[in-house]
Amino acid sequence: MGTSAVVTEAFAAINAGLAVLTALVTEARAGSGAGTDSGADTCGDPAARLAEDCLEILAAVAGSEPRMAAVKALAAAKYVETAALIAGPRTAPGDAAGQEMAVRAEIACVLTIGHRAAGALLGQAQMLTTTLPLTLSALQAGTMSWQHARVMVDEAATLHPEGAAGLEAHFLNPGPDAPDPTRACTAGQIPAFRFRHKARTWRERHHADSIEKRHAKSVLDRRVEYTPDQDGMAWLSAHLPAHQAAAIWNRTTAISRGLQGPGESRTLTQLRADTLAAALLNTGTPFTTGNQPGDGEGRDPGRVPTPRAQVLVTVPLVALLGATVEPAMLDGYGPIPASMARDLVANGAESFYRVLVDPRDGAPLEIGRTSYRLTRAMKHALHLRDGKCTFPGCNNQSLDNDIDHLTAWQHGETTGISNLAQLCPKHHELKHNSGWTPTAAARSQSPGWPSPTGRNYKAEPHDWEPPHWPQQPQNQQKPEPRHQPCPGPGQPDFIHIGLSLGEGGIERFLHTAV
Repeated sequence: MGTSAVVTEAFAAINAGLAVLTALVTEARAGSGAGTDSGADTCGDPAARLAEDCLEILAAVAGSEPRMAAVKALAAAKYVETAALIAGPRTAPGDAAGQEMAVRAEIACVLTIGHRAAGALLGQAQMLTTTLPLTLSALQAGTMSWQHARVMVDEAATLHPEGAAGLEAHFLNPGPDAPDPTRACTAGQIPAFRFRHKARTWRERHHADSIEKRHAKSVLDRRVEYTPDQDGMAWLSAHLPAHQAAAIWNRTTAISRGLQGPGESRTLTQLRADTLAAALLNTGTPFTTGNQPGDGEGRDPGRVPTPRAQVLVTVPLVALLGATVEPAMLDGYGPIPASMARDLVANGAESFYRVLVDPRDGAPLEIGRTSYRLTRAMKHALHLRDGKCTFPGCNNQSLDNDIDHLTAWQHGETTGISNLAQLCPKHHELKHNSGWTPTAAARSQSPGWPSPTGRNYKAEPHDWEPPHWPQQPQNQQKPEPRHQPCPGPGQPDFIHIGLSLGEGGIERFLHTAV
């Protein structure tokens, strides 16, 4: 049998299977008794069996789509290789570029996509087949979606081969040879947009060039862009240093929440847009700053002040002191240069938390209380642990969430961190008005979420890392923290900086979380 016949037969079998599944979900009716025996306990209810079948099909599709994507990438990469062999050696100027254009054009036409999209696909296929073997294997096994694979390609594109291998090993090598299996998360078990955040965080920490050097170059690209849209609307976007963007977002959200009330019909999203527009269009320059507060001289409308809105930053103490260049962590964003955190301390944060972390894995240490009311330290410790709403796939940031008891206080549970979780308003309502019930949490682990159908969706795993130690002379022995239960004298901990909104400046708070 020729190759073309094999391809035709294989896809005929695939299409036949798809026809069976399509008939199952389109022809079956709830209550008709149709559906397969999935083994779930549906108590003989035909509607429940059909619902379970639909979920089984969706789960199977989620595993089959990446396998098709892997075939697509392999076929694209092999076509590039084969087309080059057919074309033979090209020595004339422009031959290589012409051949590349011809290949892109062929791929674009056969897939009915644009020339640019075809080029992106070929670049991704080349990375997967040469630089990212574990990612390609995960696609072929159906354990990672094409969207996850694109994240790996994007984050590995600016890494050296050793860095790309480390990125894959951290997220895709769960075996005994993994660098640290206890911290690596399973990429395919979290949504691709959340995985992008984790992969970007790893890249920032482990890039061969320091984040200080890369930020100094990237900050030159800051800009504001304007894009007309339909129906009399337009987009206004700004590319800013992360701490400025986070502070603007948090301040806009805080002001907008303050405007909500029984007589306010606008949604929070609409209020954010109106608040931002009002701040920029009101008479006067909203960001004028003097050398001293209230100083009318020397105002510079182009000078951007250090953020005064509420932002949360976790920075290793030794990096805060300038002894290392380890990145700090900006809540809701990820790694930022330590110099940016130092600027917040020097010019913005008049107060901060000292939060000790476990030197073995970088996790914040447990703090618990026996009263129903949460202390400010507990709230910030919860921000450190969860970082966002704990519902699977939700990306709502810490400062915009409710804090809820997993098991009600009146049922005998405590107000310790293990019985608390961050929930956005939508998922807070879901918890109290549906069959979704979160599991118990832990000091360093957010709660999981069993669904009403009996499926259990795990909490998004953390990727904390131990603090870096400053370089020491070779004749000086480096302290070994791994066998100590908590940081001892002289060991690096983390400073948790909180900048809070206020008329007269930043609220002072200092608390040791131990």
